[in-house]
Amino acid sequence: MSEAGTTWGQARERQISAMRLTCEILGHILRNVSDDQARELRDGPDGWSVIEIICHLRDFDEIFHSRALMMLEREQPQLPAYDHEGMAVERAYQRETVVDAYDALKNSRARFLEFFERLRPEQWARGGVHPERGQFSMTDALMQVSAHDLDHLEQITRILRGAE
Repeated sequence: MSEAGTTWGQARERQISAMRLTCEILGHILRNVSDDQARELRDGPDGWSVIEIICHLRDFDEIFHSRALMMLEREQPQLPAYDHEGMAVERAYQRETVVDAYDALKNSRARFLEFFERLRPEQWARGGVHPERGQFSMTDALMQVSAHDLDHLEQITRILRGAE
């Protein structure tokens, strides 16, 4: 138990709950956003559009999940790096619809949440080497997803607020 009285297990549960809330919050944010708005509204002239951010969240759930699986299956694997910008072009994010991208995110998120919820205590100690962060544990992976979600929720709300 930490000085604040919270165990690592409790902290992880809070992060898992935050990951679950991301999709609910995003659903509320996107409720009245059309496909045209999602494609046109951007984070600055060279920034990502709303639809690109949704697709990025969806695809990075898959990437985070695959990295976590590698950490369970191998001893200290070198986790692969990914080209965020390249993926957006390669996977044609701008041609996606809000409904399809959001539904795919909800599905990938449900699977990822189930993965984290099933980890046994000893599996949380598993780790690997992150391409940008160095040594990286399963707990770090969980924290990274939550922080990543918050960054992009803020980004989408800022973009939409700027369009009002």
